[in-house]
Amino acid sequence: MRQPVSARDRLIVGLDVPTVDEARRIAEETRGMVGLYKIGHQLAFTGGLDLARDLIERGEKVFLDLKLLDIDNTVEKGVASVASLGISMLTVHAYPKAMAAAVRAAAGSELTLLGVSVLTSMDTADLAEAGYRETAEELVGRRAKQAMEAGMGGLVCSGLEAAAVRAIVGPDMAIVTPGIRPNGSASGDQKRVMTPGEAIKAGASHLVVARPILGADDRRAACETIMAAIGDAL
Repeated sequence: MRQPVSARDRLIVGLDVPTVDEARRIAEETRGMVGLYKIGHQLAFTGGLDLARDLIERGEKVFLDLKLLDIDNTVEKGVASVASLGISMLTVHAYPKAMAAAVRAAAGSELTLLGVSVLTSMDTADLAEAGYRETAEELVGRRAKQAMEAGMGGLVCSGLEAAAVRAIVGPDMAIVTPGIRPNGSASGDQKRVMTPGEAIKAGASHLVVARPILGADDRRAACETIMAAIGDAL
């Protein structure tokens, strides 16, 4: 993937809202302040894919956060369809066979594939309940090695694991960090969070921010504050 240059390049705004109309307003309010707009499940199923096409047509970059996981053939065909849309980033659950299928489908395109390691709403106790014996940190490390071996473009992990992941994957792969909370922001349902500056210093290349921007009275100002924190950390 192309390495981010500016603080703006590194900021991903999550359009985690229920309607396309609201998402369009947010995109318009923050135009020129954002590296990529993230479209997840909530918006994708209510017209978000059409919005993605519109954003791409006007020169914006789109991160499609669908966390694909299925049999190899289905993943491969799904990723091929996403690549044809001009999407910049796509998430796939970091299981080796799913990642290998995704890499085959994205070959020759500009699509950056991101392996989802451990969701930032989960901690080691949650993993134990789901049947994993590893800690969150151990599982993220294993997924990072597998993503690198598969030829993925990057990994999604919390800022708490960013430094360890960077040590594993080296300087070129993207490390996309959700669960970003500026000082004074509530954690909400996230359990493994960091401030923007902390995440960048730990090795993150991109930060996903939703609620601290979406809920701000002045969304452009909120973007500026986060970009300033990113710039200070670089």
